[in-house]
This record gives sequence, structure tokens and C-alpha cells, in this order.
Amino acid sequence: MPARRAARTWALLALCLLGGGAQDFGPTRFICTSVPVDADMCAASVAGGSAEELRSNVLQLRETVLQQKETILSQKETIRELTTKLGRCESQSTLEPGAGEARPGGGRKPAGSGKNTMGDLSRTPAAETLSQLGQTLQSLKTRLENLEQYSRLNSSSQTNSLKDLLQSKIDDLERQVLSRVNTLEEGKGGPRNDTEERVKIESALTSLHQRISELEKGQKDSRPGDKFQLTFPLRTNYMYAKVKRSLPEMYSFSVCMWLKSSAAPGVGTPFSYAVPGQANELVLIEWGNNPMEILINDKVAKLPFVINDGKWHHICVTWTTRDGVWEAYQDGTQGGSGENLAPYHPIKPQGVLVLGQEQDTLGGGFDATQAFVGELAHFNIWDRKLTPGEVYSLATCSAKALSGNVIAWAENHIEIYGGATKWTFEACRQIN
Repeated sequence: MPARRAARTWALLALCLLGGGAQDFGPTRFICTSVPVDADMCAASVAGGSAEELRSNVLQLRETVLQQKETILSQKETIRELTTKLGRCESQSTLEPGAGEARPGGGRKPAGSGKNTMGDLSRTPAAETLSQLGQTLQSLKTRLENLEQYSRLNSSSQTNSLKDLLQSKIDDLERQVLSRVNTLEEGKGGPRNDTEERVKIESALTSLHQRISELEKGQKDSRPGDKFQLTFPLRTNYMYAKVKRSLPEMYSFSVCMWLKSSAAPGVGTPFSYAVPGQANELVLIEWGNNPMEILINDKVAKLPFVINDGKWHHICVTWTTRDGVWEAYQDGTQGGSGENLAPYHPIKPQGVLVLGQEQDTLGGGFDATQAFVGELAHFNIWDRKLTPGEVYSLATCSAKALSGNVIAWAENHIEIYGGATKWTFEACRQIN
């Protein structure tokens, strides 16, 4: 009996050692005590004096497990975010990166960001691009209506058949855009399908622009040289027009034009004049959620214009270097004035005058986010301040209205680039 009892005691001791070795409590020491056969071995080990130490180790292990759990959850969230971003990158893998934003009169785009991105068409989401294409279709339809008016006065079977063909193509494109929008809303579109559909629609639009432009050229010989407008249907960094003449040195000026836009936020840059060493010599811009501003030698004045309602508006800004006094007119009525805008700084000569884009470098450095979207006509510049009566005559299309003595609105004074279009416009017919 004593031998059997001794054997059982040694067996319990072995079990105690094996059981302790199976758990990893970090740096521990094992204290085993012989117990009777019918006693609780675990209770005996606790009673043996290691209870506090074991409890401490268990708490440490629990804390470690909780920390690891938090780390795993954090890593899962990071992986989820990276997966989402990767998906976005893959969906736009064929597109160029967008141009950096610029602030007029302040910090410019970082060096190297002037790369031609071909505008927002290549960097906006598919739904927004389709919306812009829809606006372009509407512009084309308006041009066709103008051609219809012309064909009524100069009716010919060839003109009517071309008009009907173009109208049919526009109807087909509208159905494609509507179908694509419905597909996007149902969540069925994929990156590859979006790109293929966009390229197909853009190709058709380019063809339509060319055909309509050919028809419009037929009207050119029968209309006065100033009865035209420029259309910038999309917010890009490649659609613009350049005035062939530069500005002389000016100690005062008046700049007036007709504008029509519904773009938001901001209609963009109707015109910019840059000279060597100063890209913001004379700029009119409405960018982002800021009000429209006039910049002279990088000095800024906020203007009271509100014009992005999709209607034609006539605007004028006058300025003189004496005390930097300026006045702003909308639709023939003065709406604001001020002083100390680049006082005693004459407008420098030998620069580049661009319509539809803001220049960050002389004749270039365009940023799609600052591009003008809409229609522009009768852009004139004088080297003096117009009187309120002269401005009113311009805004009401009076026969007394003057043309600019520095820059006069005429087709042979304008060069068009990047798909901006030019077609018949008569201000009085639009506002009456």
C-alpha cells in the first residue's frame, strides 16, 4: 500500500508539471505539492501559494489578447480603405491625373503640375461626364435650331436633308446618354464599359461638331463680322480662343461682353491677359464658390455680378490707374465700384489675350477647374472709361453702341482651339 500511494503521488506530480508546461504564462516557476489521492489537484496548487502570480499572468495575457484584437481590427479597416482606393485607381487606370487647383492672386499650382490633362472629361466621374455630354448635346441642338432659321430664309433641299440627318444623330446620342445614365443608376456600369461608352459618344460628338461647323461656314459670308458667339461646352484645359492682337500700354480701360452660363460652382474665366513675368496682368474670373473677381497685376477686386442663371447678361468693368478706381455694370446698370485696385500701375503691352481660360504662364498653363463654361460674345476693349450712357447703349443693343477701339469683336480677330465653336449670334434678338 505505501508503495502504491507513493506511485500515485509521483504521478500527480508529473501531471502537475505537464499541465503547467502546456500553458504559456510567460516567465513563471512551477511549485508542485504532493496531495492525497482524493484531493483537487488544481485547488491544491492554488493553495500552494502561486494563486496571485497565476492571476497576474492571466491578466497580462488577457491584456495582450485585447491589444492584438484592436490591432487586427485596425489593420482590417486599413485594408478595407486601401482596397476601396485601389478599386478607384483601377477604375481610372486609363485616365490622366487631374490638374492641381490654383488660387487667383495667391498660391499657384505646384511645379510640374502643368501637364496637359485634357480637362475634366478625363478626370471626372462617369456620371458627371455624361451630364457634361448632355449639355453639349443641348448646345448642338440650339445650333441646329439656328441653322433651321437660316434655312427658312435660304431654303434648299440639301440644307434641309443635312439638318434632318444631324437631328437624327443627335437624337441617337441623347438615347445613348440616357441609357448610360440609367445603367449607372442601376449600378451595372464598369470602368471598362464607362471608358468605351465615353469614347464612343465623344467620337460621335466630334463628328457632329465638324458637320455643323461646315453648315455654319455657309452662313459666314452672309452675316456681319461681329454677329457671332463663342461656345465652350465643357470644362476642359484645351478649349479656348486667342485674340490675335495684343493690348497696348493702358492707363485706363473698359472691357465689356455678353455672357451666358449655368456652370456651378463658378462660371470660370471669360478672359485672361498675361505678359512676360506676370500671368495675372488682367483677368476676369469666377472660380469655385468665390464671387467673380477682376485681377490687375495680381491685385483683386470682388465684383457684384450674378450671371450663372443660364441667361444672357451684358457686363462691363471700367478702371483707371489714378487711385485704382473701378466700376462694374451688369445689364446696363452700375452694381458696384471701388478704388485702390492696382493704383498707378499701367496695363503692360505685348501680352497674350485668351478667351475661356486662365493663364498660369504666358499663353498657356491652363487649368480645367478655372475654364469658362458657357457662351461669350461681343468682347470689346477700350483704352478709356466708358460713360454710364455708353454702357447702357451696349447693353440695350442701341444703334449708338460703340465697338472697342483697342479690341473690337470680329471673326477675323479670333483664333479658336480645342473644339470651342463659333456660330451666329445677335444680342438684340436674344434679349428681346
